[in-house]
Amino acid sequence: MPEGNGNETTNQAPIRVANDIQLDHELSALRRRLIREASRATDLLAQSIQVLMSKSDEGVSEIREIEREIDKEEVRIEEECFRILALQQPFGSDFRMLTFCLKVNSDIERLADHAASIAKISRKLHDVDLQWPQAMLEMMQRIPVMCEELVRAVINTDPDAAREVVARDKAIDKLDKQAFRELSEIIKDHPDDATPYMLMYRVSRELERVGDLLGNIAEDIIYLVTGDIVRHDHLKDKKK
Repeated sequence: MPEGNGNETTNQAPIRVANDIQLDHELSALRRRLIREASRATDLLAQSIQVLMSKSDEGVSEIREIEREIDKEEVRIEEECFRILALQQPFGSDFRMLTFCLKVNSDIERLADHAASIAKISRKLHDVDLQWPQAMLEMMQRIPVMCEELVRAVINTDPDAAREVVARDKAIDKLDKQAFRELSEIIKDHPDDATPYMLMYRVSRELERVGDLLGNIAEDIIYLVTGDIVRHDHLKDKKK
């Protein structure tokens, strides 16, 4: 009885090549969608800070509408990730790319949520003439710069640029603590005007969370390129 192993192997090779090409195409398309979503979300954050500082209602509705569009795109990207996982069964670097897309996709959607939250808070502060704490002014200058650096790191899959974003997140954490101290002192001196200053601190917390999310995405870029999980490296340093 003749064996067909040789022919089967020959016939399967072109199929595997075609599947690999199809997977590469789908992953490239998915990556482009993720980059567009990241660009929209980071632009939205810069826009929300601008609305906050300009004391204008213009742009708040637009921010909330774009945030809803990003929500929808997040679901579509997630569905595409699961479809590729189920049908293509990727492994190695391809699997790492898919897990990267799933994690970053979720964090990008949360960035847009924070942008919308800042826009909502801005409406409550438009009629209030108060001095922003210096720490918060610095945070509002640093976050858009971090956003631009992160998008470039995602586009170029640059682990060194991603590490710079992680380092900048630590500075944002310190500024948030400084803002809390500054606002606490102001509230002590002006207890009757506490409400707007509490709203200011809500903005500080939103910005601190944005910094964390940007740092998380940067850490995922490092993982994508190197395979190293650096999220808890600071704990390792403390144990040494």
